Amino acid sequence: MTVGEGYDVTDAGQERLRRWRLVLGGGPADGTGCALSGRDAAMDGALAALYGKGDKPPAGRTGRDRSAGLGGSAPSVARWLGDIRKYFPSSVVQVMQRDAIDRLGLASLLLEPEMLEAVEADVHLVGTLLSLNKAMPETTRETARAVVRKVVEDLEKRLATRTRATLTGALDRSARVSRPRHHDIDWNRTIAANLKNYLPEYRTVVPERLIGYGRASQSVKKEVVLCVDQSGSMTASVVYASVFGAVLASMRSVSTRLVVFDTAVVDLTDQLDDPVDVLFGTQLGGGTDINRALAYCQSRITRPAETVVVLISDLYEGGIRDEMLKRVAAMKASGAQFVTLLALSDEGAPAYDREHAAALAALGAPAFACTPDLFPEVMAAAIEKRPLPIPDAV
Repeated sequence: MTVGEGYDVTDAGQERLRRWRLVLGGGPADGTGCALSGRDAAMDGALAALYGKGDKPPAGRTGRDRSAGLGGSAPSVARWLGDIRKYFPSSVVQVMQRDAIDRLGLASLLLEPEMLEAVEADVHLVGTLLSLNKAMPETTRETARAVVRKVVEDLEKRLATRTRATLTGALDRSARVSRPRHHDIDWNRTIAANLKNYLPEYRTVVPERLIGYGRASQSVKKEVVLCVDQSGSMTASVVYASVFGAVLASMRSVSTRLVVFDTAVVDLTDQLDDPVDVLFGTQLGGGTDINRALAYCQSRITRPAETVVVLISDLYEGGIRDEMLKRVAAMKASGAQFVTLLALSDEGAPAYDREHAAALAALGAPAFACTPDLFPEVMAAAIEKRPLPIPDAV
């Protein structure tokens, strides 16, 4: 490979050593021989506080023998939060915040309003706040709600328009008529259905059977039941499900019900106009009784052929397994569409009960993880009663 004119090989080598030094954290065994100063030393100090080992280094040894510790006090943590926001991009800040909460046990500090104002808000922070909801003092509650609302509003901006557009099209297509007016003809499906009538000499298809969209109506066309596991491993899924529940509830042609469960079942449908209220109505953590939750959802179905039930759970059932599977089979036999999502988040599938997933798949309800961007397509497919767009890796 030819090095371009003006490119200093020495500088490139030094840059590689600098990057490796930041990764390795220094010490006699790092093998780089590279000293850090200025901004690099400050970045290394922020990384050392979180990812190092042992006790905090003595004064004057910044950047050597990387060691973990933020001191555990609100002022030191607040300074550290300010540093990482200064030196790293937002996506990296969110990861480091999450690691600090998990590795250094800083969740309790989030009960202080000053700390909440310093953090970078994201879905995982929302989950942590919700898990602390019962312990949260009144002085922190309003700040926490403001943080949660900011994340929720950002998610709605990202997801709402596409969700409404995708599902509106699916709802219209699901109400097909056999004698449509000209403007209501679904030409793609009409041509596909009449390909046997192709006339080569005229290079055209004779449409003996027309397939059309149903005319738009303000009446409820479909009923959607979101049944969401609120155990600790499903935190991000609860956040996204609440946002999607609010979006679906805003559509006049969809009747939406949101049910969350652990060993108890709570119907939060009346709060769907504000997903923040929904989220603070959840109780993250605890056990899981999927059978009880599905029994409740099944009792609320009035139009099975027009109903889509979405179970969002890692399928670790603490209730009666065989009864759970019988309920799913009964709902499908009645004509309801049943969708099983192992997660509704960007992280992919968590640990889940593979035996239960296989049993559901055998009933025609394959279980898979779904990203928020894919969720509208999954719902559209369920509404139109066509195969679900299941990702390759499940």
